[in-house]
Amino acid sequence: MKIKSLKKVNILAGMLLVIMFFTMFFSMLNDSATMDELAHIPAGYSYIIKKDMRLNPEHPPLLKDLAGISILICSKITHKIVHFPENIKAWKEDINGQWDFGGYFLYNSGNDADKIIFFARLPFLILAIILGIYIFKWTKQLYGNKAGLIALFLYSFSPTFLAHSRLVTTDLGASAGFFISTYYLIRWLKNYNKKSYLISAGIVFGLSMLVKFSLALLIPYFIALVFLWSILYFKNPPKYYPSFKYLKNCCKMLGYLLLIGIIGMVLVGCIYQYHTFNYPKLKQKSDTSFILSSFGNRTLANLVIWMSDKPILRSYAHFLLGLFMTLQRAAGGNTEYFLGEISAAGWWYYFPVVYLLKVPLVLHILTLLALLYAAWKIKQPFWKKPLLRIWNWMRKDFEEFAMLFFIILYWSISIKSNLNIGLRHVLPVFPFLYVLVSGQITKINLNLKNKKLLITYRLSLIALLFWYAFSSLSVYPHYLAYFNELVGGAKNGYKYAVDSNLDWGQDLKRLTQWVNENNIQKIYVDYFGGGSVKYYLKEKYLPWWGDRNPSEMTESKFLAVSATFLQGGRGLPVPGFDQKTGYYRWLDNYKPVKVIGYSIFVYKIP
Repeated sequence: MKIKSLKKVNILAGMLLVIMFFTMFFSMLNDSATMDELAHIPAGYSYIIKKDMRLNPEHPPLLKDLAGISILICSKITHKIVHFPENIKAWKEDINGQWDFGGYFLYNSGNDADKIIFFARLPFLILAIILGIYIFKWTKQLYGNKAGLIALFLYSFSPTFLAHSRLVTTDLGASAGFFISTYYLIRWLKNYNKKSYLISAGIVFGLSMLVKFSLALLIPYFIALVFLWSILYFKNPPKYYPSFKYLKNCCKMLGYLLLIGIIGMVLVGCIYQYHTFNYPKLKQKSDTSFILSSFGNRTLANLVIWMSDKPILRSYAHFLLGLFMTLQRAAGGNTEYFLGEISAAGWWYYFPVVYLLKVPLVLHILTLLALLYAAWKIKQPFWKKPLLRIWNWMRKDFEEFAMLFFIILYWSISIKSNLNIGLRHVLPVFPFLYVLVSGQITKINLNLKNKKLLITYRLSLIALLFWYAFSSLSVYPHYLAYFNELVGGAKNGYKYAVDSNLDWGQDLKRLTQWVNENNIQKIYVDYFGGGSVKYYLKEKYLPWWGDRNPSEMTESKFLAVSATFLQGGRGLPVPGFDQKTGYYRWLDNYKPVKVIGYSIFVYKIP
């Protein structure tokens, strides 16, 4: 019976992953390149065929490599030549000329941009399935089959994952890196005498560091977990003060962790060695020197510059260059529209509010239910021996603690960040949340003794899950623009937040289709994204920009504006914001004749 039951569970899990795969596949077919893909896709292809990582160093290469390899393989299979513009200024002379090179590679080199973008995205669908397998696997190990299926259900129908798991960006990879690395670290902690587990934890850690620089957070996170583990599970922990044996055990475990880190960083060095193989030493050093000219800590900056032309060290110099670029950007912020305001310094409440509005309402209900159940389990007042009770909980459910600790840690750092450009930046907390919530709501089911109450609970849970799936599928194929019922859905999302929350340039091909179907000969366009308006609309395209005088609109009555630019030109500046604002408020007098995929507003001006 157990084997048959396990087979049924695995079949159901497989069906959920198949549904997710095809939902991602078909929903991406008409999406044009998003903003970051304009840089990532051409950079990834250049890494594979040139062994030269001069483009887009602010992100590690692994995910872009997958895109580049897919383009190369698919071009061979289809016998479609991909032209690489190696003689243009953006490649030969510019310092990180990723945007100019990306535009030229995709749209001005005789390449089929749509096919290249399609091929580049395929590996990310597979990566999404791999992450789903680990979410199901770990949840099932902790809480059982039902919890595993519920966690996988929440993941498979997540609008946020469906949106970002089909794009050549780093957000899906970051989520997979944090989750899977933590899984392998804890597996090693539970079997720390097994060398194979230590080696696998080191390899996965190294792969994670090659995905996104935010995964450097794994270092302090892992140190904290190993330190706590060595305290909690020491054979004879001291009652009041640390003994020599106790400290020796901590040092021993942290020494093993250092070995995991060394394995990971050796892997990082090998991969970066390939990516700097044909990067001229003099150019790498001059590029590094220029990019780090504004970096605050000159001691670190000068060290990286010195390393940048040294054998072996230059690979690590390029890794550190990207890390420092990421730190600079996170501290510097980005001009953004949010809740009617414009700011370049960010808002501390940005991520909590965006999370509240963009995550399905059902997940909020289930999270609240899980928290109430966890509070009920405490039973005694929390002020009675709280440290002892936390100690006992950590010893009993260390994996549960590790997940909750990560969620708190990541949220704390995210709230302090000035880079407020999308919910995708907190995507790594989602897999951990799915596991914890699924585990708690399954425990409720096991602890309900009243038959009527149990039936009511199960029917309510089924109804909530159906609502969750319906809420997600109802926005198909526009998952990037998903907003929940609290704001009336995707159609009202632009009022609250834009950029990668709603408008990342994904609807340019749909705009082209609408223009052609309505036989519009000319249209002004102010577009935000990674597509090329001229490439798609050709002679029908008339350029427009926000602060241009409306009286200059003489060749066409139609104006299409991306929501990011539209709201950026409508929002009120926060105190201290000194850039030009209000340039699109004149459009408040007009109602759009069409909204393309929730992200491009088309007006007809009399």
